[in-house]
Amino acid sequence: MKDFYKKHINLLKGIFSFILFFSSSYISQLLIIILNFKKLTVKDAVIINFLSSLIIALILILIYRKDLVKEFKIYKRNLSTNVDIGIKYWLIGLGFMMVSNIIINILFKAGQATNEQAVQKMISAMPYLLLISAGILAPINEEILFRKVFKDNIKNKVICILVSGILFGYMHVISATTISQFLYIIPYSSLGIAFAIMYSKTDTVFTSMSMHMFHNIILTILSII
Repeated sequence: MKDFYKKHINLLKGIFSFILFFSSSYISQLLIIILNFKKLTVKDAVIINFLSSLIIALILILIYRKDLVKEFKIYKRNLSTNVDIGIKYWLIGLGFMMVSNIIINILFKAGQATNEQAVQKMISAMPYLLLISAGILAPINEEILFRKVFKDNIKNKVICILVSGILFGYMHVISATTISQFLYIIPYSSLGIAFAIMYSKTDTVFTSMSMHMFHNIILTILSII
């Protein structure tokens, strides 16, 4: 009975988390009205994106606070091992990501992924605020949603890793308008699968979350400089 109850609670929490995450555009629209933005500039868009991500992060942390506290203790207790596993699989994922990016560019001359193009514009407008959004808030939201939610609800490890990684990749190319742009699902999924593997091996979302933060912060800083 306890397992039945926990299973359904996890499913409901997961469904709500996905609805919340993919309602970010509505949250943004509400913020635009509240903050009385008349004509939205790129800087305004960065501010709205930051506030929307912050609101979602706070709600997700509140929903999963008990599990997050437990998993943070696991992360601290086995810090050295967790960091080693995180770095190992991040490097593997990064390798696959770089190779697939190069192949897509050579074969299809696709240029930057649509998601990357949008991020670059925002970095140019407000680099340090975007550093917080992309480097801290995005990994918190995405790791809870694409790793924590799936691990709680899919017990088969291989299926969980693949579904988590591929959907993570799809989310980053959801605005693609051409087949060549959509192919960037491969490099993004490679990294998503790497994050899912490190979570599976360490039983703490803070391993994948910390590596996701490290990855995003490094890329954002390189873009700023």
